[in-house]
Amino acid sequence: MQTFVISPITVVQPQGHLNATNATEFRSELTAAINANPNSTVLVDMENLDSMDSAGLMALVSAINLAQRQNQRFSLCSLSPSIRIIFELTQLDRVFEIFESRSAFEATLQ
Repeated sequence: MQTFVISPITVVQPQGHLNATNATEFRSELTAAINANPNSTVLVDMENLDSMDSAGLMALVSAINLAQRQNQRFSLCSLSPSIRIIFELTQLDRVFEIFESRSAFEATLQ
């Protein structure tokens, strides 16, 4: 997983598989990203994420709840079709701001 700041955006990039084995670490990383800069937007770039289970999904739900409590923007981008369907089936695509790509997200900042 990579995290880097492109002011005023903090980008978190999970890689590989996001599951019960590493979801707690991922949630901690998201919490740190949200708390590190209260004026920052957090973008989770899922381009390199191969799969995600319910534990990974719950880490994202926990993070968006924290971001919303702090009035921070929290967005996702570059979801593969197999991961996007998880959001659609759970109707979380209505909760999360989801972009096709990082450039599509960045276009909303201008």
